[in-house]
Amino acid sequence: MAYERTYWVDHVVDQHGEVIQQGTLLDQQHFNNLETGLSDASLAHAIMHFKQVQEDYNITDELHTMTLAQTGLKWPFNNKETTVGLAQLRENTNYSVEVAVLEYSGGRLGDIRVYDRAKNGFKLMHDGSASTVKVAVRVSGGMTDQRVTDI
Repeated sequence: MAYERTYWVDHVVDQHGEVIQQGTLLDQQHFNNLETGLSDASLAHAIMHFKQVQEDYNITDELHTMTLAQTGLKWPFNNKETTVGLAQLRENTNYSVEVAVLEYSGGRLGDIRVYDRAKNGFKLMHDGSASTVKVAVRVSGGMTDQRVTDI
């Protein structure tokens, strides 16, 4: 149901007290109509804000492809971290990192760890015996301030 605007009219009397123009009544019907309009506008604003937040999450996805290489030491002492810099600075560290292994060589794969998250990047490490591991990394989220906003 669309909001129906009320055109308010002033109550006007002459110097003798005769009504020249009957004003709009200040009654339940008119005030409830006003409240309905305010409620609808507030709800529409909240929906638009939610839509913008969702679009921001979609826009801020980043894709990286990189190779994790081991040091010259023998396994298990060859763990070497790789720093991944983010193209866009995040507002917080509450972002998700998805890692997919594309290929590996020179041994077993092991686990790939994501750690030391910061607003501008994070670190990757694999603990297997493979000498090289090529991965695809997808980063999403972290672009909305975690403070609760009053809508």
